[in-house]
Amino acid sequence: MSPLTRTWALLIALVAATVLVSPVPGVAAMGALLVLAWLKARAILGGFLHLRGAPGWLAALLGPLALWLAAVWGLAMVAFG
Repeated sequence: MSPLTRTWALLIALVAATVLVSPVPGVAAMGALLVLAWLKARAILGGFLHLRGAPGWLAALLGPLALWLAAVWGLAMVAFG
């Protein structure tokens, strides 16, 4: 199986997990959805854009994204928790 096909299959599995988690209420489910969003971004950036092989670029994009998603989750904890 080629790396692009593996990335595509991973994205399909992550989308299926998103569909399963999305109807669940609560802040923990929202955290799970944000983690799934980060994993999908990692798969797209690393697999399709080939940033896995570019030194530093994958981390440079995923680090700020992780901070942003953590901030969104933190605000949700304050608002709904």
